[in-house]
Formats: sequence, structure tokens, C-alpha cells
Amino acid sequence: MRCVIARYPFDLTRTGVLESMKGVKPELITGASVTIGRRRYPVKQVGRVLTRQDPRDFSAGEVTRAMARLGFTCHDGPQAAAVSGPTPLEAASALLGGEAGPVAV
Repeated sequence: MRCVIARYPFDLTRTGVLESMKGVKPELITGASVTIGRRRYPVKQVGRVLTRQDPRDFSAGEVTRAMARLGFTCHDGPQAAAVSGPTPLEAASALLGGEAGPVAV
């Protein structure tokens, strides 16, 4: 598929993107992202790897559109962090030394 990123034409294929991103460790996601294989990458990182250009030279939207046209799943924002600790009620109960139970209103 032919696409234009930062005013330069690129011929991208799904398998070519998968090969280019193989072995690349995902950076911290703070905005738009794309799932490639089993990993989720920031779109700016994907654009930098694929085009070998400075991320300031292209927009996240350009890369997102190209990845969506190739069939990759694109995400608007960072994924929600999983909560692994106690709920606020459980934490407060533990501080008071009691068991978390129903609250009378």
C-alpha cells in the first residue's frame, strides 16, 4: 500500500511492518498507539522505525491512518493501568484493623 508520511511516499505492507517491528521494545504509551503482533506501540515510535524520520516531522494521525489501512488495531489513548492493590475501602479497613464490610448509610 502506498501512503504519504511527512510528505514522503512509502510502500508499506502488513508483513513488512511486522518484520520491521520484530524485536523492537515498545516505549511508554502516552497517546495514540497501535497493536502490532502481540505488542502495543506508540504510533510515533512505529512511524520513526518505518520511515527513519524524526517523529517531529510527521503527525500521529498520518501513521494511525496508514496502520489502520493495513489492518492493524489503533487506539486513541494510553491503555488503562490495571489496579492490583486493595480498594480504598479495603485499605482504610486494614489501617483501622477491621474487616471491610457493608457500610450503613
